[in-house]
Amino acid sequence: MNSPGWGAFPGAAGARAAVYAGLAVLGLLTGAAGVLVQAAWFPLGLLIALAAAVGLFRGGAKLCRTKVGAAAPGAGWAVAVMLMTTSRPEGDFLFGAGIPSYIYLFGGLLAAVMCTTLAPSAPPVQANKYR
Repeated sequence: MNSPGWGAFPGAAGARAAVYAGLAVLGLLTGAAGVLVQAAWFPLGLLIALAAAVGLFRGGAKLCRTKVGAAAPGAGWAVAVMLMTTSRPEGDFLFGAGIPSYIYLFGGLLAAVMCTTLAPSAPPVQANKYR
């Protein structure tokens, strides 16, 4: 339960944008590390990678107290994973075509959508506060 003085963190728009950008970068790093870990240590690596992604999405939502706090790392995660699904010109690839890879891909996307949906909405602003 939020008290009347608690709003989105941080309060200034520029600082909030910096926090969202930082969360997006953390999402990129978590997605890239998860692609490597889930394939290397199946099944424990898959569970670790998905737990890290869910923790980041939920943590961003709790930190910022907004839906964008969960969506920013989710978008970074999705970009990293999608970039790693493509094969290189030499024929190498990082993201194999198997059941564990699909579980990581769809499980992470589902977790990002769920955490964004369940995150608290931005608190209302008083009518005369910014006029």
